[in-house]
Amino acid sequence: MGELALADILAARRAIAGVALRTPLIASPFLSRRLGHDFLLKLECTQPIGAFKLRGAVNAVSNLPSGVMGVTCCSTGNHGRGVAHAARARGLRAVVCMSSLVPKTKVDGIRALGAEVRICGSSQDDALAESQRLAREEGLVEISPFDDPLVIAGQGTIGLELMEDRPDLAAVLVPLSGGGLAAGITLAAKAIRPDIRVIGISMDRGAAMHASIRAGHPVEVGEVASLADSLGGGIGLANRLSFPLCRRLLDDVVLVSEEEIYRAMQTLYYEERMVAEGASVVGIAALTSGRLPAFAGPVATILTGRNVDMTVFTDIVSGRDVLLGDLTIKGHAHAA
Repeated sequence: MGELALADILAARRAIAGVALRTPLIASPFLSRRLGHDFLLKLECTQPIGAFKLRGAVNAVSNLPSGVMGVTCCSTGNHGRGVAHAARARGLRAVVCMSSLVPKTKVDGIRALGAEVRICGSSQDDALAESQRLAREEGLVEISPFDDPLVIAGQGTIGLELMEDRPDLAAVLVPLSGGGLAAGITLAAKAIRPDIRVIGISMDRGAAMHASIRAGHPVEVGEVASLADSLGGGIGLANRLSFPLCRRLLDDVVLVSEEEIYRAMQTLYYEERMVAEGASVVGIAALTSGRLPAFAGPVATILTGRNVDMTVFTDIVSGRDVLLGDLTIKGHAHAA
């Protein structure tokens, strides 16, 4: 595959049809009042695996040549679930490598889909090393969670749907980690409407893509526990696709704090009655914390997944303290 283009995303839409859903795009009345324009939620949390990662995983697995015996990947949880789901449908072995920081609920969800799970060290880089070893030594095909053209094209189908459903969008707020989602959505949206603004949103501790864009090249960052655990991990020092695409196409990157993520999870639950992961609400956190510029029209964000640790989630919506490694987020009740 040469340089990624809109045609690749259109091909991905055909490949994933019937497996990954075309998800709803709904306005939040509460958040729309805060913004002064429609604030729209793209409900990727309604995918069969509970996360957008199904799109890229299905596109990658559907394009595997015949004779492949199995696949492997590193994951913070949702990519592994997508790969496991897609591999099971094709009768393939799947081995998912994850660090000890991945919540148990995500590990259990992957095992329930029939995949093998390897817990490797305390960082995404450790998990990546094991996935690469499996590809070298056991002949499995490695599927990167973000630095793979088929994965990026699969995630880009979200951008197609956004532009078809709301061609008047002024901006899209995309949760940003390894950059596969942001690269795909931005590539699709700007191919259709070059003037649309796409802003990556991440947590303010361990945001690897943000640090890499600032440095001008991929860099390693310390990985710490976060409410937005799906956004953890590095982008790979040998990153060849998602980093250059994000650096070239994103209009800005905004960072939010753990407390702002905590409050945004409360807001989504109490105002919209929705359960979502911390990574899903970083766009909401950016809005409610006043970290966004003014926009001249509607804005959308992606609710990327619902596979949250419900014990932690219950603490958050109940206003209790949450411990994240060496950081304690002080509890407080939701205030509209």
